Parts: sequence; structure tokens; C-alpha cells
Amino acid sequence: MATTEKTCDLLIRNALVLTLDAGDRIVANGTVAVSGDRIVSVGPPDDSRVRWLPGRTLDARGNILMPGLVNTHNHSPLMIVRGMVEDRGFAPAYLQGVPQGDALGYEEALALARLGVYEAVASGATTIVDYYLHPGALAEAAAEIGVRAVLCGRIMDTTSARLAAGHTRHDPAVGAAMLAESLDLITRWSGRADGRLRCDLAPHAPDTCGPETLARVAAEADRLGCLVHTHLCQSRREVDHVRERDGRSPVETLAAAGLLHDRLIAAHCIHMTAADVREAGAAAIAVAHAPVGNLASGRTAPILDLAASGARISLCTDTKSGDMFEAMRAAIATARVRGAEYEPKALDVLRWATTGGASVLRLGDRIGCIEPGRKADLILLDRNHPNLSPVIDGVGIVVHSGRGSNVDTVIVDGRVLIEGGRATAFDGDGIVAEAQVVAEKLWARHGTQPVTLQ
Repeated sequence: MATTEKTCDLLIRNALVLTLDAGDRIVANGTVAVSGDRIVSVGPPDDSRVRWLPGRTLDARGNILMPGLVNTHNHSPLMIVRGMVEDRGFAPAYLQGVPQGDALGYEEALALARLGVYEAVASGATTIVDYYLHPGALAEAAAEIGVRAVLCGRIMDTTSARLAAGHTRHDPAVGAAMLAESLDLITRWSGRADGRLRCDLAPHAPDTCGPETLARVAAEADRLGCLVHTHLCQSRREVDHVRERDGRSPVETLAAAGLLHDRLIAAHCIHMTAADVREAGAAAIAVAHAPVGNLASGRTAPILDLAASGARISLCTDTKSGDMFEAMRAAIATARVRGAEYEPKALDVLRWATTGGASVLRLGDRIGCIEPGRKADLILLDRNHPNLSPVIDGVGIVVHSGRGSNVDTVIVDGRVLIEGGRATAFDGDGIVAEAQVVAEKLWARHGTQPVTLQ
């Protein structure tokens, strides 16, 4: 049989390839060829039919090659609260003395967004959802670092200061202004960075958006045909406020506003009644499952009930950690704690973190698995780390023992962003240093003296 010579830009050789394709194929000592931003070949080591002439070769001997992870819910500037609010019982938007939200200027949000995006990428996420105030800063950070991102402005008809003070009065004019900023973000940033960036709409939650604001968001989302990202049933406070205000559950309030549909991606979904679960499932909503964040408040979500009712499941870290491996393990553990008849296994949660996330973001034809024609969004895990040895079942070891620090190489759109565990496409050390300075000043301004300044 004659050998055909083919050129490619990047050739990854000698990898243990977890394809996550329709057949869940695993290729030992496999070879993956990339041309431009696309995978063009996934083959065994002994394929004598093709001789590749690559622009660059990565020898992945001792590494696991797998699809980049898809992290479906984040607020990257909120990295500033890490280690400071976990013992205070609830989301930082509702806490006093925390420098976040309205307290951040654009440049401060940009410095912190860079840190959050950097951590997510270094931990193996090649696609992230990110929304917060100063959404242009989020877009700028994602474009600079090179990640694939779905970005939104945070829409509320109240302010962080009011929430922290316990006030729940809604001002539709505030919501209209934030919606206008989000629409401007879509105009300015969707499709930028060689198509890696997309912008959607994100009403913060049913308790921080009144019915008028929610209806306005629904109308614009329908007009644009875009996805809608939100928090749903994340606290008893939310549920109680919405019931007092609307006489409905938060799920019913979203339905009344025209937002309960298959373009909705809802994070948390903890405090749902059986009727809520049925209604959400019947609408085929997507859930951004945040098991680690949920556990931090001592709660778990009825995630398998939601899946059984028709909801589609993805995974997220929701800000205070970028480690999706931790989220996968927590997803299994929390389902077991709830005593579900069916327990998700390693392959189930790995799919939630890859193909599942790609599907709910409507990117399922582009990312999420390793096969020809897909985007070259790939990660390499270093099997020389003791926690990734021995490898017998490649999926089991990755999910049950892997961690973000095992990520050696990250590739997005065929471009190497991280190699040897170090940022190569951007200044990682500079990002960390700048975020530290910004955080120190913000916390000191809000009455907390950082130990680094003593």
C-alpha cells in the first residue's frame, strides 16, 4: 500500500487518546493531526498509509490527550472573594464588606478576570461561560488569553450594595440600563477573536430581577435567538422572596416571563420542589451543575431527578475554583449523598464536562470530542504525576484521581496556550502579580487588611 504524504500544522504523537467520540474510543500511542484550528486525523501509531509533514510535533509520550473541558458558569472577577467568603454562608453578591460588583472599576475587573480565566484554562477548560459587571473586561481577558468563551453582562434591576444591605426593591430602569449594556456587548464582541467569542444574555436570578426586567430579557433573547444564562433556586432566600413577590416559585416566575425553555442554562437548581423539577425538565432547560459551590453552602441539587425529567446537564466550577476535575468528583459524590437509585459513573460526569457542556452551549458540532472536523481544543495530562498512575481504565483514573494541576498542555483552535504547565501565549506570572495588587487595594478599601501588607 502506497504511503501518502500530508502536511499539517501540529502533530501530537504517542498519546493515550480519550476521544469521547460516539463510540468512546480510546487510542493507545495515538496520533492526532491538526491543520489550522481543526483536527484532521485521529489515528493509531502504526498507520502506514499516511506520512505526516508537520509544522510542529508534540511528543505526548506519558500523557493523556483528551478534549478540552467546557465550564458552563463562571464570574471570573469574583476570584477576589476566594478564601474570604466560604465561611460566611452565601453568595458574595448578598454579603456586606466584600469588594465585588459595583465596587469594581473596569481596570480592576479586567485584572481579576484575567486571573479567573487563566486559572480555568490552566486547569484544562478550553471553553468557559463568563458573566459579570463590566462585561467588556471579561471579553478582553478571554480574547487576550485565547480561550473559547461565551460572555454576558450581568443583568439586575437592583444593585450589589442594595442586596448586601438586605434591600430587594426592584428598579426597572436599572434593569433596562444593564440590558442595554448587554446588547451593546453582543454588538461589539460576538464573533470576535477569530470566532472564539460569543455573547448571550444573563439575567442574574429571579430574585434580583423583577417580572418586568425578566420579560424584557425574554423578548430580546427571542429576537436574537440567543441563549439565556441565570441562577435558579440557589437559596432559600431567593425562593422565599420570589414567592412573596409573585406568589410563584422561581421556576414558575421564569415560565411566566417566557424564559423557561431549551435556550435557558440555569446554575445551581438546589431548592426545587418536585413540581419545579418536572416543569423545568419538561421545558428541556439546561443545568449548569455546580456541585462544589452547592456543597459550600451545605446543599446539593436534585441533578439526577432533573436529568430524568428531561433537563440537560453540564458542569461548572462557578468561580472560586477553576478545577473541573474537582467538580466531576463532587458531582458523583453529591448524587450518592442524595441516595439516588442511579449513580453517575466516571464516563457520565466526564461527558457532562465535555460533550454535555458543548451541547448545552450549542457548540456540540464543533467541540467536546476528538474527531476529524472538530475544533482543535485539546488538553494533555501528565501521567508522570503520581496521582495519575497506574492507568488501567483511562476514564476512571482521570475522573476519580485527576486534578487541574495535572494539566500539562492546553490547545485552543490549534494554538498552544499552556505547555509544560506554564503559560506560553500570555504572561501568566504578570496576571497573577497584577491581580494580587488589585485585590489587596480593594480589600483594604473595604476594611480588611491583607496579610501581605502587614
